[in-house]
Amino acid sequence: MNETISLFGLPATTPLELLSFVLSVLTVWLNIRQNHWAWLFAIVSSATYAVVFFDARLYGDMALQGVFIAVSFWGWYQWLHGNQGKQLGVSALTMRGRVLSGLAWLAGFGILAWFLRTYTNTDVPNADGFLTAGSLVGQALLSRKKIENWHVWIIVDVLYVALYVHKGLMLTAVLYGMFVAMAIAGLLAWQGSSAGPKEAVVWK
Repeated sequence: MNETISLFGLPATTPLELLSFVLSVLTVWLNIRQNHWAWLFAIVSSATYAVVFFDARLYGDMALQGVFIAVSFWGWYQWLHGNQGKQLGVSALTMRGRVLSGLAWLAGFGILAWFLRTYTNTDVPNADGFLTAGSLVGQALLSRKKIENWHVWIIVDVLYVALYVHKGLMLTAVLYGMFVAMAIAGLLAWQGSSAGPKEAVVWK
């Protein structure tokens, strides 16, 4: 799965990166539709992308995939049973929740960037750390069906496009460009299905 292939005029990619691409698109499409089977595709695509990122020396992203797998099992359960044993509905963060999410992102960035700079040979410790931390926040919000997860993913995905172009992962850069558009579509779709302000269940 590591042999290179040419696709759509892009620089050479591998069958494993192509498989990860397809699985990731299916994952986000199912997330937009609030289909719980998205978590199964998330688990498989995270496993395949961990190998892709290891080969590219993106160790933060590689480790992130392992966390994604663990969080995906939790998110799957939350979507099905997270509302007092019933299916979880779309809701919004309180202002306190937004502040805590932002602080968690900054703290995660500091810790991850330091770790990557100190203990790995990555050439992009700050970018890798910042986007890895943001992805963790986005995944946590997605697991609880917080509509703000889409805001996080829009920011993260735009920046990931630049990072993957820099690392020569052109197919993955295209994928994350698609993710930007899909995250915007997800935000609009979830806004249409969310409860009104007085009915929303907030993550405090």
